[in-house]
Amino acid sequence: MLFWRLLSPVRSLVLSSSHCNAWSHCNKPSKRAFSLSHVHLRSEASYASNKAADPLRILFCGADDFSAESLRQLDYYRRSSSAIESLEVVHRPGKRAGRGLKAIREVPIKHIATKELGLPTHEIDTFTGWTPPTPYNLIVAVSFGLFVPPRILNAAKYGGLNVHPSLLPDLYGPAPIHHTILKGRKHTGVSVQTLHPKHFDRGTILAQTKAPGVQFPSWVTFDDVVRYLGILGGSMLVDVLRENRFVPPLKNVGWYEASGGPVEHAEKITKAHSYLDFTKMEASAVVAAHHALGDLWCNLPNGERVVINEISTDDTDTLPGPPGLFLNKPKDGLLVRTAEGRALQVKRCTVAGGKKGGGYQHVKKVLEAASNA
Repeated sequence: MLFWRLLSPVRSLVLSSSHCNAWSHCNKPSKRAFSLSHVHLRSEASYASNKAADPLRILFCGADDFSAESLRQLDYYRRSSSAIESLEVVHRPGKRAGRGLKAIREVPIKHIATKELGLPTHEIDTFTGWTPPTPYNLIVAVSFGLFVPPRILNAAKYGGLNVHPSLLPDLYGPAPIHHTILKGRKHTGVSVQTLHPKHFDRGTILAQTKAPGVQFPSWVTFDDVVRYLGILGGSMLVDVLRENRFVPPLKNVGWYEASGGPVEHAEKITKAHSYLDFTKMEASAVVAAHHALGDLWCNLPNGERVVINEISTDDTDTLPGPPGLFLNKPKDGLLVRTAEGRALQVKRCTVAGGKKGGGYQHVKKVLEAASNA
């Protein structure tokens, strides 16, 4: 059962950021999912604060499934406590998608805010010329994609908060979850920071997953991490509000920067990140890219692009020969030979103009023609 749908005696508990190594206690599941049953909970009695705050009128800015988890837990906190007076949602317009760009793909937060939670929403694509129609005293921005300008931020008595799915300052930037997987990080976590008036991800860290962070298994996918860190991040956000940590004087509790660990930028994901460079990528890097990004792509010997939809990561063999796509003729299968000579089985691939997942026969013909040339 999902955390926000638990019965009220259990809903008064929150996920503990000090005992969040749930993945390390789980065996690799067959469906690439994990259970929250191993996440330790702690009682509301552990919260205490001597700082007072006005009832909060929150303007929540969000977009994706990660931000949806924070919104759900904020809304439950609003319904079960007098600490939040109002909660309204700002989201960006949907984007055109599909064949001919005729369909509109709405951002996930819109459906969750309106249909699931029944919250007021405001659709904007820029803050320029826009003023919130109702009073607010706190901004919460999670995976929003737009910078909240000083004009909006300074109008809030308590400024703004952000939930970021990394151990800041490491993997600051727009795509921390993708790069956590791509870079093979051994630990991950969540940071709740204030919104900086001039820069992304340079605020005061009010909460951070305790050292060394959440142990990160190699088998988890992007969706796994979004769900886990989303729930953890929503819980940490409610912690910050319940303890009034957002009320000055602020205390920076970030520990990662002094740990000596790597600090890298999590740049925006582009199609270039999905490109398979067989001469440089080892099997572990190919698998990580598949888990982080899903579909990958490379070029056939004739220059055509082929999309790799599914790769078997269960078994790898070391085989001689140059890196690249090749046919395993005894088994009549398509393989990827990586930089260190390991072979991963391609289960589904797609070529331009073809049905998704139905490109094997075409790729086979191209590879056979190239080998006979």
